[in-house]
Amino acid sequence: MDALVLFLQLLVLLLTLPLHLMALLGFWDPLCKSFFPYLMAVLAAKSNRKMESKKRELFGQIKGLAGASGKVALLELGSGTGANFQFYPAGCRVTCLDPNPHFEKFLTKSMAENRHLKYERFVVAFGEDMKELADGSMDVVVSTLVLCSVQNPRRVLQEVKRVLRPGGLFFFWEHVAEPQGSWALLWQQVLEPTWKHIADRCCLTRETGKDLENAQFSELQMEQHPPLFKWLPVGPHIMGKAVKSPTYQVSQLRRGA
Repeated sequence: MDALVLFLQLLVLLLTLPLHLMALLGFWDPLCKSFFPYLMAVLAAKSNRKMESKKRELFGQIKGLAGASGKVALLELGSGTGANFQFYPAGCRVTCLDPNPHFEKFLTKSMAENRHLKYERFVVAFGEDMKELADGSMDVVVSTLVLCSVQNPRRVLQEVKRVLRPGGLFFFWEHVAEPQGSWALLWQQVLEPTWKHIADRCCLTRETGKDLENAQFSELQMEQHPPLFKWLPVGPHIMGKAVKSPTYQVSQLRRGA
């Protein structure tokens, strides 16, 4: 099976050779970062139509976190075009984080269309290093279709726990690898080297559910859904929430917990 995957990967590489040469020479990445927000704007709208009820159910739980002030400090990782804004309850003070600065104009437009939210700021940074955000400063962190494209998912989840206040919630919706031994997984393995270039570092074969289970949240609720688009190699999705322990100490993270 490994030999078949390698052979098919080489075949796909030959068919997409110009793309790989551009990536090797450093021309593809800046080009991708420029057009990728436009592609995401189209796909996000289609995804929202398919997932609207599930997203409203998931993010509706945020309302219960508002204290006497009625405000919720919310960080969205890989905020993209702001496709989730319409599902957040009133009173959320939203900080957006994304390594791609080209998303900012899309975020500004989305926030203007969602006046029930307070737009705090846009931070250009990777999820593995959110040093601009203080320890325990967020009530909620949201990640939708982000952990597939980060370099180190475990480190990102450590940073999520660091910036969450004790008892804070992490909401997620991520795509994961197809089942082991399936032909669908084989094709994901074949297409992944090329797909990473097309979809801005997106990995098709991540087992993000296992990373969440190993992240030492005090509570984890997770359910799986079938792929949204049959014509894409993206696999099933996991959706749910994780709770940071009310007694968790930030120093534990700094020791590598």
